[in-house]
Amino acid sequence: MTIASALTIESPVLVLNQNYQPLNICSVRRAIVLMGGGKAELIVNGRGEIRSSHKAFPMPSVVRLHYMVKKPMVERRLSRQALFYRDNFTCQYCGIPTKKLTIDHIIPRSRNGKHIWENVVSACMTCNHQKAERTPKEAQMHLLKTPAAPKPNPYYIFYHRKIEEEWSPFIPWKN
Repeated sequence: MTIASALTIESPVLVLNQNYQPLNICSVRRAIVLMGGGKAELIVNGRGEIRSSHKAFPMPSVVRLHYMVKKPMVERRLSRQALFYRDNFTCQYCGIPTKKLTIDHIIPRSRNGKHIWENVVSACMTCNHQKAERTPKEAQMHLLKTPAAPKPNPYYIFYHRKIEEEWSPFIPWKN
């Protein structure tokens, strides 16, 4: 297998639920397996075909499952990246937007503050050092907004990634 064919087989494919709602993103390889197993159908072939020794397979860009998958609303896991996106890459003390952020615990961990959505905010290095091991009240600093966990969103996996042109008709917020 060449490098070019390895890249095409791992290219992203939009997976739609039976009702045409975006469900997930998988690789071309996984989409071909789903189609070959009779679990999905080709909706958009935007990339040509892949050839084996005695068969050619369409290289899908969008596939639709033949059955309905009920996807539960899952609360977002707390991670550094998710926190910065929640706070819009802005220091929650001084309000300056920057990519050089740190995680600040409102009630410091040294005082048994928990590592949960409601106790962490994005802070620039200056504000984080100024606050140090104190609460915002003790440091005489004020938060721009009260931190909270992001609301569950079934389309979250699509927000911070490249949306292929062929996917646009199936992405609700792009129309």
